Amino acid sequence: MTVTEPDTADSWVSELEEEGPDIPLSTRLSIADTLTLGNAICGFMAVYFTTTGVLVPHLMGTADGAMSKSSAANAVTLMLMASVFDLFDGLVARKLRSSAMGAELDNLSDLISFGLAPAYFVVVWGLVSDNGHGKVAAVAAVLVVLAVVLRLARFSCTTLRDGVFQGMPSPFGAMTVVSLVLLELPFVPTVIGIVGVAWLMVSRVEYPKPRGRLALITFCWTIVSMGCLAAWTLGVPGGHQLLQAGCALQCTAAALIPCFATTRRVSTMRAARREARADAR
Repeated sequence: MTVTEPDTADSWVSELEEEGPDIPLSTRLSIADTLTLGNAICGFMAVYFTTTGVLVPHLMGTADGAMSKSSAANAVTLMLMASVFDLFDGLVARKLRSSAMGAELDNLSDLISFGLAPAYFVVVWGLVSDNGHGKVAAVAAVLVVLAVVLRLARFSCTTLRDGVFQGMPSPFGAMTVVSLVLLELPFVPTVIGIVGVAWLMVSRVEYPKPRGRLALITFCWTIVSMGCLAAWTLGVPGGHQLLQAGCALQCTAAALIPCFATTRRVSTMRAARREARADAR
C-alpha cells in the first residue's frame, strides 16, 4: 500500500490544474486538416488494394486478370482522389482558418499518397509483370520515395516567389509514375521514365501552382482520368485505348512542362541581361 503525503498530493494536483486540460486552439483540426487526412486515408487504401488485389493473388497463384485490373484501377483511383483532397485542402485553408498543424499534416499525407503509394505500386508491378525485374523496380521505387521526401523537406524550409513550385509537384509526379506503368511499355524504358520523374521532383525547374483556372483544369483532368480508369475496368469498348491515351497525355505533359519552363526562364534571363546592358550604356 502506498501512502501519499497531503502536501505532495496537493502540489501534484495543482500542477495538473496549471497545465490545463484544454487543447490549444492552434492544434485543433480545421476543415482543411480534415481534407488533408482524407488524402492520407486514400493513400493508405491505395496500398491496401495494391496488396490484396494484385500482389497477394499473384504470390498465391490465384491471380485473375480481371481482379488484378479492378484492384489496380481502384488503387490508382484512390491516388487520384488523394490529389483532389490535396488540391482542395490548400484552397480551403486560404479561405478559412487553418491550424498550426496544417503544413505538417499536408507533408505527412503527401508522403503516404504520393511517395509510398506510387512507389509500392512500382514494386508490385516489377514483381507481377511478365518482363519485370523485382529488384530493379524496387530501386526505382526507392528513388521515387527519396525524391518525394527530399522535395517535401525542401518545400518546408525554402521560400519561393508566389505562384510557383520548385521541382515537379509530388501529386503530378505520382500520377506520372503510375501512368508510365499503365502504359505497358517495355520494362527498361518504363524504369528510365520513373527515374526521370524522380529527378524532376528534386530539380529546380519551376512549376505553376494550381490556382484559379489552372486548379479547375487540374480538377477536370483528374475526373477525366477516373473516367478512363472506370471504362478500362468495366471493359467498355475502347476503354483500354482511352486509358492508354490518357496515360500518354499525362507523360507528355510531364515531359513538355519542364521544357517550356526552362525556355521561359532562359528567355527571362536573356531579357534581363539586355536591359542591364542597355542601362549600362
